[in-house]
Amino acid sequence: MKQQLKTIILVCLSLTFFGCESLPPSKKVGAQQKLPRQVINFNNNWQFYREDPSALTERTVEDVFLPHSVKIEPLLVNNQWQGKSVYIKEFPVEKAKNEKWFFHFEGVMQEAHVSINDSLVKTHKGGYLPFTVDVTPFLKNNAQNSIKVEVINLDDATIPPGKPLADLDFNLYGGIYRNVQLIKTNPVHISDPVHAKEVNGGGILVHFDSISAEKASGFVKVHVVNDAEAEKELRIRATLTSEEGEKMTFLTPQKKLVSGGDGHFTAEVSVENPELWSPSQPNLYELEIEVLEDEKVIDRQSITTGIRKIELTGNAFYLNGQELFINGTNRHQEYPYVGYAISNEANYRDAYKIKQAGFNFVRLSHYPHSTAFLKACDELGLLVMNAIPGWQFYEEGEFVENALQDIKDMARRDRNHPSVVFWENSLNESGMTEAFMLKANQVLKAELPYENTFSAGWIDHPAYELFIPARQHAQPPTYWNDYNKPNRPVLIAEYGDWEYYAQNAGFNQKAFGDLKEEERTSRQLRSAGEKRLLQQALNFQEATNSNLKGEQTIGMSNWLMFDYNRGYANDLEASGISDIFRIPKFSYYFYKSQKPPYQGNFSEPMVYIANYWQPGSTTDVTVYSNTEEVELYLNGNLIEKKKPVRTEFSDELWYPPFTFSIPEYVPGEIKSVGFIDGKEVASHVVRTPGEVSKMALSADISGKEIARETSDVVFIYAKLLDENGTLVHNATLPVTFKISSGENAELIGENPVKAEAGIATILLRTKELKAPVSIEATAPGISRSNINLQ
Repeated sequence: MKQQLKTIILVCLSLTFFGCESLPPSKKVGAQQKLPRQVINFNNNWQFYREDPSALTERTVEDVFLPHSVKIEPLLVNNQWQGKSVYIKEFPVEKAKNEKWFFHFEGVMQEAHVSINDSLVKTHKGGYLPFTVDVTPFLKNNAQNSIKVEVINLDDATIPPGKPLADLDFNLYGGIYRNVQLIKTNPVHISDPVHAKEVNGGGILVHFDSISAEKASGFVKVHVVNDAEAEKELRIRATLTSEEGEKMTFLTPQKKLVSGGDGHFTAEVSVENPELWSPSQPNLYELEIEVLEDEKVIDRQSITTGIRKIELTGNAFYLNGQELFINGTNRHQEYPYVGYAISNEANYRDAYKIKQAGFNFVRLSHYPHSTAFLKACDELGLLVMNAIPGWQFYEEGEFVENALQDIKDMARRDRNHPSVVFWENSLNESGMTEAFMLKANQVLKAELPYENTFSAGWIDHPAYELFIPARQHAQPPTYWNDYNKPNRPVLIAEYGDWEYYAQNAGFNQKAFGDLKEEERTSRQLRSAGEKRLLQQALNFQEATNSNLKGEQTIGMSNWLMFDYNRGYANDLEASGISDIFRIPKFSYYFYKSQKPPYQGNFSEPMVYIANYWQPGSTTDVTVYSNTEEVELYLNGNLIEKKKPVRTEFSDELWYPPFTFSIPEYVPGEIKSVGFIDGKEVASHVVRTPGEVSKMALSADISGKEIARETSDVVFIYAKLLDENGTLVHNATLPVTFKISSGENAELIGENPVKAEAGIATILLRTKELKAPVSIEATAPGISRSNINLQ
């Protein structure tokens, strides 16, 4: 019942987010009355073109919808398009008297010039944080209007991360790559927190400063702007609703706002027996804010938030009074082909996969990710380290000013998310000055002047509450385990890649000196084969085990969750525990096995055989499991039942892997069975694959169905199987995909595409899935396969 109520609340918030226009007339709230606030999806029906600075090519204008990337790139992005592009949209204006119109841009990479009816109204620098444009004075009422957005994604040393793309460890994909909303309000309205530019204010701010299982108390602060022609006497009604539907209402004192003025209204709030937020129980509250004038609601806005108590000591992190070790990963927001232009649902699916892998934490690398991703972390129960854009670059002047502005905008956008527990207001691996570090922390603490605001920096400096080095920044064999400074907790922000790649691992990431042998590195594509994928998993296991020896280590985040492209390299960075198509490698199952069973969501008992059991497979079989005992069978015959054996690579792990020795390779079936308290709780079967004889199509939903009213991107997988339905891991047949029926959908990617380790993947992009879409796939020598997406 609790989960059903959570779903209902989130659906209601989704409708608030996208505007009541999406509801049928009979369901509209106050259908005969003007709504106090309308938030309208403005993603569709744009015209787009790229400018050729040489003027040698004819301009091609395309009809596009957002989120949008300036260019569909190949899987390996070796020559990413950079330049100036233009988005134009015509829209009708029928504006009520004194009505305010705003356009809210969630993210434009990386410099935007916004014009209304040919008048420049806003220039914004920075690709990862939102901005809002008040277009009210520029509109022509009862007429067609136009909005034009010029987008520049050229190298610019003044805009963090600042480093030229050719030297950058990730890519800056241009375009209006996140959502755009048209927001209509009354003259008296709640401000946007970033647009308001109010220190420790603007928009809606909720903070609980006293939290226990019995009671939580704090305040709600709301910033209201009065653009009406007369003074207004106002008050705020704040309604907090739990997932069970319990409502609590709080009122602020009345306050007068002069015409053209603004002000903050603060209500003290308290919650008896609060439903606390945690990774195992991510309880959320809906907070509805209403601006009242003589009891009439003249603006209304809702957000979700959570109540949790976080504390940091010299060697531990506490959540709701309980010590919690942070076990996480890093994530880049890139998808293949479309770059950053992914949907809210795709962001949710990434968070879902991180949670599925057994993690309780994600570090945002190396920039603020979308609001949709943070909302997913709130809902699923993932702790987050937020981060400003930065990577191995620092320059005094405008760059520094923009970096400090990023801290302000990040804090103002994300302060109400219960998932965000650390603020990386540090330019990653960059030579920051002491003056900058001190100023960056002053800025953060001015925005969030609370005891539980924890800053994080990669440089060991007292300005930061949390020291977040990468493992490779220290020397083996102890790395950071011997670190010993009073009151300086350590979270290993990156590990598992560089220390197994180059013996000069550290900062000079373009000069790969003394490379490890090819089979030793953690950078292994899914097609690298069983031996190398086992080595990658062993690397992560060894590093995890080593990290757990540190007395002041409060947590760790591996490098990384998904493979990705880099500006400076001509190959995929393949140290992900899943590939760029989000398909798991063996390492994924190692991490999944480290989560205790029966402790909250996504914590079921599991066993996984990291072996293909085909000619050439090792007969030393590794099984990852979080159970107490595991049996291994070969063709129905018991090989052994055993408990895990701890070695120098597993003596600190929560759940060491199980290793079985089979006397000789015999084709057939190996089966593992896991036991807890003597009872069978999980099993996994691997069969020797035969020849490819058929294909099976699937869509990667991962906890979130394809969007019906808005655009979406989703992976379509074609698995090459033998006659028994076993995946043929060495199959590389080319697969051709096509949409056999349906509208408002397209396939993006190589087509035909060569299967990798038995799976061919293409990306489906939908505009609106209001009718079924059918996809057909063919490959030489086998029958065609179909999937219907309803």
